[in-house]
Amino acid sequence: MRSTDENTRTAAGLAHVLRPQVMRLARRLRQMQDHTLGLNPNQLSAMAVLLNSGDQLIGDLAVVEQVRPPSMTRIIHGLEMRGYVARRSDPADHRHCLVTLTEAGRQVLLANRRRRDEWLTIRIAKLDPADRDVLRRAVPVLERLNQG
Repeated sequence: MRSTDENTRTAAGLAHVLRPQVMRLARRLRQMQDHTLGLNPNQLSAMAVLLNSGDQLIGDLAVVEQVRPPSMTRIIHGLEMRGYVARRSDPADHRHCLVTLTEAGRQVLLANRRRRDEWLTIRIAKLDPADRDVLRRAVPVLERLNQG
């Protein structure tokens, strides 16, 4: 295992061996999506924000997704053309538009999550209980890393 070859006692050493493993796992999970839908990672991510946080203004969604508003408008347009999101006027300010995840979008996103969860479940089930416990304890640490 590569981590035994690296100095993982330092933050830099640990980062050096952890980064490629986290990226490889993320890539494998992305590969589990249904490519026949023609959705890109930006579209899936925007849909996930809508599912998890509710209706959003396009500008707010752009901030959360760290893209420029014109880019988010294009992302939303592509999702709207597929029937996965809908736009409506913001009741607080009719100059702005709220984006809502449709039921079709919700179903596509949930099916995508199930597929990824199933893939990961199979791999986790093959680990011994001690390794599963390490992963269980790592979840809050990874959450804190992602907040920064």
